[in-house]
Amino acid sequence: MEKRVIIISGPTCSGKTKLAIQVAQRLGSEVISADSRQVYELVNIGTAKPSSEELTLVKHHLIGTIKLDDTYSAHRFEKDSLEIIDSLHIKKLIPVVAGGTGLYIKALKEGIFDNVDVKPGVREEIMEIREKHGNLFIYNMLREKDPDSAENMLPQNWKRVVRALEIYNSTGVSILKHRENYKRVNHLEFIHIGINIERSILYQNIDFRVDNMIEAGLVNETKDILSKGFRKDCNALNTVGYKEIISHLDGEIDFEQAVYLIKRNSRRYAKRQITWFNSDKEILNFSDEDLSNNNLDKILSNKLGI
Repeated sequence: MEKRVIIISGPTCSGKTKLAIQVAQRLGSEVISADSRQVYELVNIGTAKPSSEELTLVKHHLIGTIKLDDTYSAHRFEKDSLEIIDSLHIKKLIPVVAGGTGLYIKALKEGIFDNVDVKPGVREEIMEIREKHGNLFIYNMLREKDPDSAENMLPQNWKRVVRALEIYNSTGVSILKHRENYKRVNHLEFIHIGINIERSILYQNIDFRVDNMIEAGLVNETKDILSKGFRKDCNALNTVGYKEIISHLDGEIDFEQAVYLIKRNSRRYAKRQITWFNSDKEILNFSDEDLSNNNLDKILSNKLGI
């Protein structure tokens, strides 16, 4: 039991935070966030970080620990989360990992490729091209050579684009193929719980959350972040909610359109999350009704053996 790890995943607005806190309280344990945006500081409202009250109920890890202009990756999450898991296992606790970033959870469960021999000078050549022609140019280079990798990236995430190009130009093989051939050996037992929520209810939850974010001050939070000198295209702000508000502040769209786009793009993001998690056959899926307070203890004891 001391090597077990509980993972709770699901689309945005499915109730992961609430469930993770309930499970951690029952186990007397702590929560590790597997959210690629909540890990950054300052972006609080738009990433739906746990409230101050929720953070006092259970200790959380990897919430607001990274500088806004830093770059956090699945590989870093793998390293950080494994260290936290080890520390909790030493204390005889069963860690609870919760989040909707599928790549982070995959990195934790299987490991993620981050090392390959590359040819000398390849990276320098790509960086020279980027400095001369810009991010979009090298992104289009990647699209021509390795369209599958490019599909999972954005031009402004130029470090990822450069790395993918560097690997392809050095090996002639997509970074995705390298990742498929890599799997970390570990001795952890993952119990992966998925929240399967009815689509119409999920969309209602999304609309409700977005309205609450606006009321809580998402616009002012975004203004405050930009006033501190952070670049609009930094990775942390390339997030549903912030990018639409930034477009509004830049005069590109009106406020009503920004709110509409946040809701629409959140629904689209939820669909992608559902597709990702549906491909993982190791997930034990439960409806939100199954995971209510009345049934949670039964699931933990009977179905999970905890």
